[in-house]
Amino acid sequence: MSTGAMNVLGGPLELCCTDPLTGFYRDGSCNTGSGDAGVHVVCAEMTGRFLAFSKATGNDLSTSAPEFGFEGLKPGDRWCLCVLRWNEAYDAGEAPLVLLASTHAMALEFVTLEALQEYAADME
Repeated sequence: MSTGAMNVLGGPLELCCTDPLTGFYRDGSCNTGSGDAGVHVVCAEMTGRFLAFSKATGNDLSTSAPEFGFEGLKPGDRWCLCVLRWNEAYDAGEAPLVLLASTHAMALEFVTLEALQEYAADME
């Protein structure tokens, strides 16, 4: 899928996840646009600790919400997170792993590449 969007490494934005189907546009990509007030640009791999942290801070990502077509996330799922939620978790020491090639370059307007690299799941 080529949207012309770039990732935080300067390459083309790669797919984040299609099962569950993620992204603001529910196209599997952490692409963003003017309607994405939450800036869902960080492709993250869920952990139990992050899901508990997120629920405790008011964003329950683990509970199903069928009315929104949302099954709820579990550890190991990949999801396009709001960049500010990821940064909040980072500051609290609870950030999930990040897939840099699938994280939109827009994230760098809110967090540093170095912070994202600390939690990179796709770096050697």
